Amino acid sequence: MNSAGSALPPLGEEEIARRVLAERSRLEQAAGLVEKPIEHFHRPLERPFTAEERDRVTILFGGFTWKHERLIEAVFRGCGYRFQRLPNPNVAAFQTGKEYGNNGQCNPTYFTVGNLIEFLRSQETRGLSRQEIIANYIFITAGSCGPCRFGTYESEYRMALENAGFGQFRVLLFQQDHGVNAMTGNTGLKFSADLGVGQLNAVNLGDVINDMVYQIRPYEVVPGATDRAIQEVGDRLSDFLEHRKRYEILERAPRWISRRLAQNNRLQGICNTLGKILDHLYGEEFLAAMRLARERLSQVEVDHTRVKPIVKITGEFWAQLTESDGNFNMFAFLEQEGAQVYVETIGGWVTYLMYQARANMGERKGLDAPHPGARWWELKKQVANQWKFRKRWLLLRLSEGMWNRQHARAARHLGGLTPRLAPQSQLARMAHPFYHSLARGGEGHLEVGKNVYYTTQGLCHMVLALKPFGCMPSSQSDGVQSAVVNRFPEMIFLSIETSGEGEINAHSRMQMALGEAKIKAKAEFEQALALTGKKLDEIKAYAAEHRQLRSPLYPVPRRRGIAGVAANFVLHVSHLIDGKTRLAKLPGEN
Repeated sequence: MNSAGSALPPLGEEEIARRVLAERSRLEQAAGLVEKPIEHFHRPLERPFTAEERDRVTILFGGFTWKHERLIEAVFRGCGYRFQRLPNPNVAAFQTGKEYGNNGQCNPTYFTVGNLIEFLRSQETRGLSRQEIIANYIFITAGSCGPCRFGTYESEYRMALENAGFGQFRVLLFQQDHGVNAMTGNTGLKFSADLGVGQLNAVNLGDVINDMVYQIRPYEVVPGATDRAIQEVGDRLSDFLEHRKRYEILERAPRWISRRLAQNNRLQGICNTLGKILDHLYGEEFLAAMRLARERLSQVEVDHTRVKPIVKITGEFWAQLTESDGNFNMFAFLEQEGAQVYVETIGGWVTYLMYQARANMGERKGLDAPHPGARWWELKKQVANQWKFRKRWLLLRLSEGMWNRQHARAARHLGGLTPRLAPQSQLARMAHPFYHSLARGGEGHLEVGKNVYYTTQGLCHMVLALKPFGCMPSSQSDGVQSAVVNRFPEMIFLSIETSGEGEINAHSRMQMALGEAKIKAKAEFEQALALTGKKLDEIKAYAAEHRQLRSPLYPVPRRRGIAGVAANFVLHVSHLIDGKTRLAKLPGEN
């Protein structure tokens, strides 16, 4: 009631809402609960990497072994790019990545972006401004559409860079959508025949050399001899890949052919591309470079009577490949503990992508046809459907076969020590009863397939799966592995999640599992030695008298079901002593 005795006018809904909002704001401020406005991360608009920038912009790259990175770097430099591999990531890089990145990311993200930020900061200490760094460096990395956190890596890299003060830094992406796809949309990075086939050679050479390191070093007589030899081989091969003379058909062809080709640009382009491919793969200079590398590696003296359990590495792609704090330096630790490490290859991942693309195509055959639902009597439409499918299927099959062949060829010319890539169809068939071979994410069925394949084929004593903490696809595989181990009780399988912490715990778990593998390898060796009916000293004395048997490239025959190098070696030497076989020739000997 007012002074005149009349009622106050009723409040409208808008006025009530305004007063409620004002009172809520007053109470929140009094309680210290004022929320800051949410600012979502948005991908920054990036300047493209243009052809005009090639002479001054350096492309940064990392994430593989130093052997792979050095050879890849050489190919890019040989094609006219300023290319630089990043230092090996360490725990400090991991901590930097966590500081500027989101919580709950895979440790490959933290290690990679943290390592990149640490490198960019090192350029600041050399006197470069941030604007100069942003203008003169870019980073190239792999990407994916998921379904695991790998699909968010690119955004996480960009956000961490922005938080660290490098917001306009450019990131180029190799996309892995739908199997194999490598497109950047940046004219500054041109995929030529020299670059493409050169990278195929670099990856295969890196795979073979990396495998040879871990096959030779555990048995070297002179400590450090393997590392010195591999360093020289890496220098020679990278120098060759960078400075090899590029094939140009107008320079190589006879003059009368060159004159005709010069008048037809299209034919000249086709012939020049084919000539480049053949020169990269089969050129005499390339063969000579591999031959020199083989001769240098053959100089390392080995003792194959040492009993070493063979530990096959599987797991998430980055964690199973890196030689850094990113996987607790697990390979070096295993060798220190007396094991031989059976490393994984990049080629295995590439052929897996091609196989999966082909398998998925087969399942979607009717859906992706140009005339879906065509009746059986519509022959023209049926032929069109089959032609589209068969053409793409055959291209993938030929690509997979070519990669396998070139990997095997590189291995043969470097000494024949490295085995062929595991057949993807067999891996899928072995894994399928436990893990559907078309399930996507990470390495899909590969972790299960490799565990079954390498164990049942007698190629290792133990399988170690390395993966980032909380890796979704690998966690799924780990859940399945319990059923796999129950099915194959002879397996020794260990899964370790890696991060920037927990190294002592991981090494402790590794030692316990490795103890079982050592017992298995020793029992296998003692059984093989007993079968020979000879003393170990007799075997060693015979090997000391024959130089070939002390070469790391000597082709020791492998008995089915016997994984250990020492066990196979004593059986072979026993046959040599008994005259049941003859000494094999070393690679390159007539």
